[in-house]
Amino acid sequence: MSKETNSTQREAVEHKVSEMIQQSKILETYLNDVLTKESALTRLIGEAQYASEALQALSDDDDVHSMVPLGLGVYARSVIGSVKKLLVNIGAGVTVEKSRADTMNYLESKIKGFELGLGQLNGQRDQITNRMNQIQDEINTLIQNASKDK
Repeated sequence: MSKETNSTQREAVEHKVSEMIQQSKILETYLNDVLTKESALTRLIGEAQYASEALQALSDDDDVHSMVPLGLGVYARSVIGSVKKLLVNIGAGVTVEKSRADTMNYLESKIKGFELGLGQLNGQRDQITNRMNQIQDEINTLIQNASKDK
């Protein structure tokens, strides 16, 4: 092969590798976004589960002594009377009164929705990771083939 042909092939390989690296960087950004969303959903699932457990621990009839968080690690002792109705923030600053059973159903529904979203994000993460691995394998193959042609 002539030097000119080798140079053209080398430039083509370098261009292809450069494009693949760009694709990989875009996928990495997308992967980081998916990981951030996964983390947020995992935190929301935990919070909803804690709320469900706390609600189950409250009594229908008896007063319960508790600690109410005021913020920054400061708590106040309080007595929670019988819990028959609760105030639930349903979004957009709207709070509605719900029965204990309706509140439990609401929490279970939110947990299921969060888990569904988490499952979808896990699938996206796996697809992105697989594609990034494919790109890396293709880059390695191109570089190996280019070094053999020298």
